[in-house]
Amino acid sequence: MSTLIIKDLHVSVETEQGTKPILNGVDLTVASGETHAIMGPNGSGKSTLAYTIAGHPKYHVESGSITLDGQDILAMSVDERARAGLFLAMQYPVEIPGVTVTNFLRTAKTAVDGEAPPIRAWLKDLRGSMANLRMDKSFAERNVNEGFSGGEKKRHEILQLELLKPHFAVLDETDSGLDVDALKIVSEGVNRAKDTTGMGLLLITHYTRILRYIKPDFVHVFVDGRVAEEGGPELADRLENEGYDRFLADTNVG
Repeated sequence: MSTLIIKDLHVSVETEQGTKPILNGVDLTVASGETHAIMGPNGSGKSTLAYTIAGHPKYHVESGSITLDGQDILAMSVDERARAGLFLAMQYPVEIPGVTVTNFLRTAKTAVDGEAPPIRAWLKDLRGSMANLRMDKSFAERNVNEGFSGGEKKRHEILQLELLKPHFAVLDETDSGLDVDALKIVSEGVNRAKDTTGMGLLLITHYTRILRYIKPDFVHVFVDGRVAEEGGPELADRLENEGYDRFLADTNVG
């Protein structure tokens, strides 16, 4: 059993107008095997939390802590966080011209595990995961995300998730831009990875449609850089019916 603990996290970002606080005291604990849905309106700090966990240099931690089984994640470089078992599926995956999907994935697997996977077993795992995600074999020889559709980029993110087998994964709006069929395929991939590894999952989303396929154990509502409400799956259903107006009204009054 592994545990990711976020305590009183305050994070800011530099803008043309100066330092802007984004996270204002986030507390969150995720254990192995748990799925936590992070929901909230635009600008509430959801993606900032994801990138802070991953170690994006744009975001400055003013105070608070993030630990993984007692290890100080904030003291680690990005690659050290990956080797410790953290994974981020980005909302907007970047293109890497000149690097094929096959080379990228095997290099990443080698870096995370500390040794290169045996070729025969690796090819079997790669082809199996691609087949499960309905990805054509030719996909492996294309350059990373270059000319990919939105759905192909998201499937590639989940392909990484299945092959790298992290302890904790943060999915930043993986459902954005997906049609119904692609959403179902991607969700099935996430569930397979979770069932296989027992990883903990932080699922950031605006909408409940992905939660029909990836069932959350806990739902956290982000407003104004902090957790405004927490509950079980029923909270997501309430948000679907009521929206975020009542939280934003409270913020405006304050």
